[in-house]
Amino acid sequence: MSINAALEQLKNVFGYAEFRHAQQEIVDTLIGGEDCLVLMPTGGGKSLCYQIPALVRDGTAIVVSPLIALMQDQVEALQQLGVDVGFLNSTQDHEQRWQITNQLTGGELKLLYLSPERLLMPDTLELLSQVNISLFAIDEAHCVSQWGHDFRKEYQQLDCLPEIFPNVPRVALTATADQRVRKEISTQLQLENAKHFVHSFDRPNITYHVVDANDARKQLWQFLSTQHPEDAGIVYCLSRNRTEQIADFLNDKGRTALVYHAGMSDEMRNANQRRFLLEDGIVMVATIAFGMGIDKPDVRFVAHMNLPKNLEAYYQETGRAGRDGLPATAWMAYSLKDVMTLNSFVEDSDAGQQHKQLMLHKLRTMLGWCELTTCRRIALLRYFDETMDAQCGNCDNCLSPPAVIDSTENARRALSCVYRTGQRFGVSYLIEVLRGSTTDTRVKQNSHDQLDLFGSGQTISAREWRNLFRQLIAAGYLVMDEEGHGGLRMDESCRPVLRGEVEILQRLQRKTERTKKGGSKTKTLIDQSDQPLFEALRGLRTRLAKEAGIPPYVVFPDTTLIALATHKPTEYQSLTSISGIGQTKQERYGDAFINVIRQFVE
Repeated sequence: MSINAALEQLKNVFGYAEFRHAQQEIVDTLIGGEDCLVLMPTGGGKSLCYQIPALVRDGTAIVVSPLIALMQDQVEALQQLGVDVGFLNSTQDHEQRWQITNQLTGGELKLLYLSPERLLMPDTLELLSQVNISLFAIDEAHCVSQWGHDFRKEYQQLDCLPEIFPNVPRVALTATADQRVRKEISTQLQLENAKHFVHSFDRPNITYHVVDANDARKQLWQFLSTQHPEDAGIVYCLSRNRTEQIADFLNDKGRTALVYHAGMSDEMRNANQRRFLLEDGIVMVATIAFGMGIDKPDVRFVAHMNLPKNLEAYYQETGRAGRDGLPATAWMAYSLKDVMTLNSFVEDSDAGQQHKQLMLHKLRTMLGWCELTTCRRIALLRYFDETMDAQCGNCDNCLSPPAVIDSTENARRALSCVYRTGQRFGVSYLIEVLRGSTTDTRVKQNSHDQLDLFGSGQTISAREWRNLFRQLIAAGYLVMDEEGHGGLRMDESCRPVLRGEVEILQRLQRKTERTKKGGSKTKTLIDQSDQPLFEALRGLRTRLAKEAGIPPYVVFPDTTLIALATHKPTEYQSLTSISGIGQTKQERYGDAFINVIRQFVE
């Protein structure tokens, strides 16, 4: 077993000439029988890190995957590559499970996918004890952490593996983990002595864009119609009702939009997810119940209609865009109401007080990231303990730096208003007092119209005041009440602001930019003269995928179609020079694609 064997599998099976990033060292480590902990961004090629060793080592690799839909997608993709692979889960009948079990015990499978719950069943552990296991791959390993955002208690029980299977190498993989979560993965899964590989969290192909929600549906449509009029994407909403409202809105506008949330039947959710994977250009409007491990590489945008609960969740959700490395957009519209809602979720949860305080801190950090006036990518990477020397040039703050004004006096006025009104009212009420309004009858009832602050900020719009309050909350100078009702109280850290010792620069909201309507960002990467060929190849891919009942990207991803349209190979043998075309796919699809290319060349 050598790296030469690994490179041979990489080229012949997957169609890639060389490893990327730290893949080669990880593959070497596992082939050599050592344990690994791998942190690599979505789209960075985590799966290859255990799939290649599984093909090279003797026996069957056991892959722990948290979701049935995810393992089915991965098995389907590997089968298209000619790999002997299977899964065991609750969707199978007795005969299907019996068939897979026979293949497993007969040594016919190179990989077997299981959920942690299935793996931990006594019958499964007994079955695996009779099998030559090449390695254990624990995917989405952040699920082991109670501090993480996808906690699954069964993941913590995987600590039994080194005891039951002491000589089998293990690899834990995740795309999202801060220092605390990394340490917990390492401890819980007994990987302290394993080799740790932490790749850059940067996703340079993703453009980050954040807007202050002001008629968010209209803002979303402006974004989609100008930037992604034909592309597949995901729109995340905080509530089930909101997903349905947004989907109806998009369908009325002429886009094909589907819904996904926990209130739907399993059958409907699975049908919508399957359609999203199989068809081009569909928008999935979903709660966070959707997305973990979605392998669709040509998602060109991820939009958030509300503030995510923390930066880990945001990073993972936006990471579902542009897995193929082509340009993609992470767009968000957020408001102070989102902060109040999420704050309430935390306070109403059954978590302990320490955990609640951590979640509130993470929420405030998320809000602070949205309020930035500097490079967003630098701050996002810093959160994951990674430094970046220069501005990214691919976020809204770099592409169009926001204007700022000195709002130190207004900030002092806002803080004073919180104090003078008893540190128990929400932002809307405080703005009423500052602007001299009595629309809220409580203002007169509480005699707050008699304060010398009353009406002192009437020349400033309610929206500007709201933005300033949000910035003060993000900075930690103001804290929401512990009941989650939106009441504000002052934090000790605000004293230097009140004394005028700290300058407060307020970010001014950008006006909505009118952008000329464009097409798919994927198509803009191809010379105009090659567009007709690209479209013809895309049409052929769609037809072949439909006949096989598989997603189009499983036939070939967009990156491969772009390479075919650009280089125009006309000989069958030259197809293997195109990235993403291995032996099995060459045999299965080569003639059909060569014929289309020849027609265009001739």
